[in-house]
Amino acid sequence: MSKIQELEYLAKQGRISRREFMERAAAAGITAGMATTLMAGTALAAPKKGGKWRFGTSHGSTTDSLDPGQFANGGINQIGYSLRNHLTEVDYSGKLVPELAESWSASDDAAQWTFTLRKGVEFHNGKTMTTEDVIASINHHRGETKSAAKPILAAVKELKADGPDKVVFTLEGGNADFPFIVSDYHVAIMPAKSDGTVDWQSGVGTGPYTVESFEPGVRYKGKRNPNYWKSGYGNFDEVEIITIADVAARTNALTTGEIDTMDRVDLKTVHLLKRRKNIKIEEVTGTLHYTMPMHMDVAPFDNHDVRMALKLSLNREALLKTILRGHGVLGNDHPISPANRYHAGDLPQRTYDIDKAKFHMKKAGLSNLKVKLSAADAAFAGAVDAAVLYKEHAAPAGIDIEVVREPNDGYWSNVWLKKPWCMVYWGGRPTEDWMFSQAYAKGADWNESHLDHDKFNKLLIQARAELDENKRREMYVEMQSIVRDEGGTVIPAFANYVFASAKNVMHRDSMAGNWDMDGTKASERWWFG
Repeated sequence: MSKIQELEYLAKQGRISRREFMERAAAAGITAGMATTLMAGTALAAPKKGGKWRFGTSHGSTTDSLDPGQFANGGINQIGYSLRNHLTEVDYSGKLVPELAESWSASDDAAQWTFTLRKGVEFHNGKTMTTEDVIASINHHRGETKSAAKPILAAVKELKADGPDKVVFTLEGGNADFPFIVSDYHVAIMPAKSDGTVDWQSGVGTGPYTVESFEPGVRYKGKRNPNYWKSGYGNFDEVEIITIADVAARTNALTTGEIDTMDRVDLKTVHLLKRRKNIKIEEVTGTLHYTMPMHMDVAPFDNHDVRMALKLSLNREALLKTILRGHGVLGNDHPISPANRYHAGDLPQRTYDIDKAKFHMKKAGLSNLKVKLSAADAAFAGAVDAAVLYKEHAAPAGIDIEVVREPNDGYWSNVWLKKPWCMVYWGGRPTEDWMFSQAYAKGADWNESHLDHDKFNKLLIQARAELDENKRREMYVEMQSIVRDEGGTVIPAFANYVFASAKNVMHRDSMAGNWDMDGTKASERWWFG
């Protein structure tokens, strides 16, 4: 990246003031006139400071705590991001960028990663961030711990400081995506205690807001950190995150002005909210997707032609229109979304084709087929209706899908991973390796289709350690093709994140899709117009 490109990028990010932009442009030999033109063309209007942003979230639990290792829902994640930063982050444009680390580098085999820390960053209590804080924060998720981040950091073999501003991670094997892993919402940087543990109880971090009050599963109030190190971020004077689990109550709170933003809009009422002049509906295509995994080692799903017949006998367009009311994009029987770096967009889109479905039925030696599909709205809103639609779509191919309506209570413990074919919701993962490793790799705890494909498993290991972007892309595209054509998972659609705000709630020209609500960082990135 050239000096000009770097300055333009920083300006678009809002991470550089006009004065600093002009000074750095002059140092790079750019004339004042040219610098002024560049600044005007790339920098967004400076976000305004002030106001109290009230967010009604569908998530929250009385068991929530400020320990990031225990974060398990979007509400507490939003709170966590308001208080703390990470070594890296996925920015509003979906790009991985430095956060508390100003840069990083890898060994040739991608098994050792060195992060250079940003200098002069202060915690809320005035303490300057050091390598000790970073090491203690990472170790919080290693060893004897119940942290949800322990599995994703299991490959860290050694962690040490190299001088006053560098931290070196040595992994058990190469992982080109390791900088993404340390952006995970669990892996926040917190102040270290004298015994090497961290202070998570106070909520002290380096983030845009400080804790004013916190009632788990009920309400959180934060105040703007006046010394926040990111220019143009942390713009509200106050933030209030309120758990309102019922979508009707959440919608009413927005329409009556009790809150400024709500997540998870009821798709059945989107058209009604759009009629209100003071409210805007926004949506982002991310990694959220619906799956229908078949156990590939259980008859009849152990037959490739049966699986193909089932994939071809689903009308994805009708499901997208009926269940998601168009708020999403078609799935292609692999879990990598358009929001991912290596999305295989050139793979032919699988379509509804009864003749081809019958062809595969005949190859399987069948003239008709009866199978059970377990469903409950606990899987996702509209899952039962989607299963009934699927039954109607498949009937002309001679396939009789018996929709088994399972109880919502206990669905994830009694049905998912246990019944041979069921409806499932996946929030997705920000990287291809992360998604494939958790749900498609041989032996993975959440390998919901029991996929065991030699070529796929070899490519997974090779791609993980490959630093060449073009080679990695080729590998991940081939893996998507394998899952699509040989795997046991029907993936009909990627659902958009749909949320609503008062019209004076502003954000940059794009929003991240790695998680809901601008990567779950709305409190840091947004402002009032």
